[in-house]
Formats: sequence, C-alpha cells, structure tokens
Amino acid sequence: MAEVLDKIPTIQRISEIHRDNLSKISDGIPAWINNLRRPALEALKRMGIPGFRTENYKYTDLTRLFENENFRRSFKPDVFDVNLSEVFNCDVPEFDTHLILVANGWYDETGNQHKSYPKGVIIKSMRKAMVENSELIEKYYGKLADAEADPLTALNTAFAQDGVFIYIPDNVHVTKPLQLINILRSEDDLYVTQRNLVIAGRNSQAKIMFCDHTLMPQQFINNNLTEFEIGEDAVIDIYSIQNQHNKTANLTGLYIRQQRGSQLVTNAISLHGGIIRNNLKVMLDGDHASARICGLALSDKNQHVDNFTFIEHLKPNCQSNQLYKNILDDSSTGGFTGRIHVAPHAVKTQAYQRNNNVLLTNAARMSTKPQLVIDNDDVKCSHGATVGRINDEALFYLQARGINEKEARLMLMFAFAHEVLAEVKVEKLRDVIDRLVNKRLRGEVSKCHSCALECIR
Repeated sequence: MAEVLDKIPTIQRISEIHRDNLSKISDGIPAWINNLRRPALEALKRMGIPGFRTENYKYTDLTRLFENENFRRSFKPDVFDVNLSEVFNCDVPEFDTHLILVANGWYDETGNQHKSYPKGVIIKSMRKAMVENSELIEKYYGKLADAEADPLTALNTAFAQDGVFIYIPDNVHVTKPLQLINILRSEDDLYVTQRNLVIAGRNSQAKIMFCDHTLMPQQFINNNLTEFEIGEDAVIDIYSIQNQHNKTANLTGLYIRQQRGSQLVTNAISLHGGIIRNNLKVMLDGDHASARICGLALSDKNQHVDNFTFIEHLKPNCQSNQLYKNILDDSSTGGFTGRIHVAPHAVKTQAYQRNNNVLLTNAARMSTKPQLVIDNDDVKCSHGATVGRINDEALFYLQARGINEKEARLMLMFAFAHEVLAEVKVEKLRDVIDRLVNKRLRGEVSKCHSCALECIR
C-alpha cells in the first residue's frame, strides 16, 4: 500500500486524505468553520506545496518533505499511559507560570484540569470555544491568516480541528506568563495540525510563551498556526522556544494585528529542529503602535531554519524594529526574508530591520533577503544584512589573554547571540534560555525543560 501511495501526486494524496476523513475532521465543529475547508483545499491545489520556485519559500523546499509523507494523522486526541503534566515540568522550580498543555495538536483536557486564571480570562480548547464562544471565534477566526495567500495556511485551514483559545478582557493584566507547551508524542510517524487564537482586549497585558518539544524519536510534521488580535494600548510579549529533535519539521505561522497604541514584542529562539519554517506577519493597524521583533537560530548537522517576516505599516506614527541572528555549523542551512511595507497614508513611520549571520564552517550556507516597499516619503526606514565568520582579531585578542581557542570561540558566539537574548523581558525565562544557548553552542544535548522521557537529537 505504501508503494502505491508513494506514486500518487502529493496534492492528490492530501485531497484524498481530506475527503476520506472529512467526517472526522468536521465532527462537532460549527458549519461556518467547516465551510472554510473546501476553499482552503482548492487554494492549496492552486498554489501547490511550496518549494524553491515559490517566491516566499525560495529558501525552503517543502516538496520533498511532503512527497513521500504517509504519516498518521491526528484526527482525534491520543490517549497516553502517562499524565503529560507530570512528565513535562519546567526545569526552574521558582518559574511560576500558567501552564497550558497541548498534545499532538489537541488541548490536553486532563493535564489542564483545575487551572485558575485571572477574572474574565478564558483559556480552553479551540474546539470547545468554537461552540461555547462562537461570537468571538466567528469575529476573528481566519481574518488574519489568509488561506488564499499561503499554502501552509491553506493546509492548516483545511485540516484544523483543535488547539488553544485565549481571551484576555479589557484592562486585565495577567501577571504570570502563559506557558503553552506543544508536545509531540507518538509511536509512529505523525502529522499534526494545530490552530490557536489569542484575543487581547484594550489595555490588557500578558506574556505568552510557546515551547515546542518532542517526547519520542519518531518523525513529525507540525503545522501550527496562531492568530493574535491585540487591542488598543495592550502590551503583549510573545516568546517562542523551538527545541525539537532533528526528525521534526516545525512549520509555524504567526499572524498578528495591532490596534492603536499597542506594544508588541516577539522573540523566536530556534535551538533544535530538522526543518523549521517560521512565517510571521504583523499588521500595525492603529496610530502609535510599536513592534519589537527578534529571532535567534542555532543550527548544525543538516538542520535548516528559515524565518519569513512581513511587517505592514498601515497607520501613521508607528514603529517596528527587527533583529534576527543565525549561527550555522556543519552543513546546516538557513534563510531569512524580511519584508516591510509602508502604506501611502502611514506617514511618520519608523521601520528598521537587521539580519546578522555567522558561518562556522565552509559547508554552512545562509541566504538572506531584506526588502523595503515604501509608498510615501515621510518615513525613516533602514535594512541591512551580513553573512560572515568569527572575527579573527577578536579571537586573537582573547587567546592573547590566556583563553584557549575553543573557549574564545564560544565566548564570541555567545556575545553575538546575547543581543537577541537580551530582548527577553521575563528574567527567569532569559536565564533559562541563556543556559540553553550556552549548552547548545558547546554541542551539549539540551532541552527546553526537564522531563521523564529522553529525547533523541
């Protein structure tokens, strides 16, 4: 059977999987959401699986990933013989967070039982929210993530069943970080679809952390999409820690709209993963909104990390600042595309972008493409990118002071990475990431959190 499936064109195979399992995919979900699936699938057929010939994916070819992909689909919650909340614990005991568990794309009802949140805050299964909070879901679901414009978004929309819904009412400040743990665990190769929606009301504040982790050595493909609606004067920090083994393909989409006066910080730390593709779109859709957008990727062996950002300045007096850094070792590859669009009426815009990369070997490769599209003259915008090696003069300076070459290189690499790490505003989280990055640079096996199961790198 596998040999027969291998000969079927990829899009046809995906269409057949969708058709054969449509009753499972649609069960218990409102009709208006299910009505989005067919147009999304048609859009996927039109665009195809993205590869080097797809402009927005020219640095990441996903056609081979999907070509012979006959993974099991997670069409219902998997039942585990362990309590995931006990297996997976934060490795900093004093790090107090609201822990939210998602297993194979499904909100873990058992692990998330008996959780208490600030008054008015709603955190629940996306699937439940579609029914119980239908007015909010219908207002925002699919409004930022356009299935007609991106193949991975189309694929997610066609198959999405569950994920996490987070609602923070007006004027509510969530003091403890919300820590969303995405766990992949299966005894066979698994394809996972996850859909999240976060609504932050006017003058609300929250810090939201996404931690991606694998608990088994099987192959995984994770298509994870999150839409963020950020209200007026809200202050939202979004941190992502990607720490999965090398047989995992992590395909993430983060779509964000900011209203007037809102402040956003995003920071994506990619520590491990076979293929990582991060799509980020931020729309500054209100006067005086600001966004600070950062990312750090450490890759070795044959790992591949690609960050694609699209920042749209739609209203006057807004500011965005991007900083992405990569350290590439062995035969690893990386990509960065940073697109900034300033609309004709978005006067007084300030938009800055920088991408710096260090190659540790001759075999490592990095491709970078900063882009500016400016449709008015009253702006301050700049962009720049560098690809180079460790500074020989700095290395010599450290060695001349008695530091051996290996330690000197580590010191320089950590100093290079620290500019991004300093943008993590949660002190205990920053300490954890500092330690993980240090271990990663030394080539030590590191994990985002301690758990009772060992993960193969």
